[in-house]
Amino acid sequence: MKQNPFRQLILGIYGLIILLPLSLVLLTTFKTTPELYSNPIGLPAGWNIENYKQLLVNEPIFGYIKNSVIVTVFSTFFILWFSSMIAYAIIQLPQKLGWIVYGFFVCGMIVPTQVNMIPVFLLMNKLGLVNTLTGVIIVSISFLLPIGVFIITGFMKTLPRELFEAARMDGASEWKIYSKIALRLSIPSMATVGIFSFVIVWNDLLFPLLLLKSKEVKTLPIALLDFQGEFLTNYPMLFSAVVLSSIPLLIAYVFLQKHFISGMTSGALK
Repeated sequence: MKQNPFRQLILGIYGLIILLPLSLVLLTTFKTTPELYSNPIGLPAGWNIENYKQLLVNEPIFGYIKNSVIVTVFSTFFILWFSSMIAYAIIQLPQKLGWIVYGFFVCGMIVPTQVNMIPVFLLMNKLGLVNTLTGVIIVSISFLLPIGVFIITGFMKTLPRELFEAARMDGASEWKIYSKIALRLSIPSMATVGIFSFVIVWNDLLFPLLLLKSKEVKTLPIALLDFQGEFLTNYPMLFSAVVLSSIPLLIAYVFLQKHFISGMTSGALK
């Protein structure tokens, strides 16, 4: 197949636009604050790893990472579990009723999360879940569940109904049909929702900042704010923390990337 030079040029320019800021962030982590201000875009004078050492030794970075991992893993797990069960129920309901339930969840994608900040805080406060990781997990699930239902339902609708009917004729229960057939065939859409939810929850600042107060339960995005002062920001330290916080996202994407594109196209377009 003949290569399109114009397309390759556009992709190359796009790659540079993405790569240059990432390279600057990575290079900044090896600089001191005075060196950054004197030479912001040049190579560091020496490959200084003191910023990483200070983060790993003097700062409670592992505690923040642990809190973020707990919130992200539990939120993503329950989003996938609930979304897949709801999606399976929607495709098994009568068509009109299924569309009503489906539309109800799609409407949840319309309202911006910022609009619900005060009601969410008041509700979590009444439930005694303010300043707890459980409260952040519940809120994250509730706001990302509609997107998960939207993508997985779109994918499950493309599955042949004959598979479900044949399983029922063989005496399989609904739970077995869901777990052994629908769930396994929906792995591409599940991977898409998993990556999307993982990235959103891991990087979320709004709800942790709204609900978490004490240092012991802070997540990593909130901890990054500690490197910003009123008159001076320690950018090398801040960027070093950003690099460390990006590692779990890269690992998750490497393992799930082969399902990502197929899940997006099948779940959102069909």
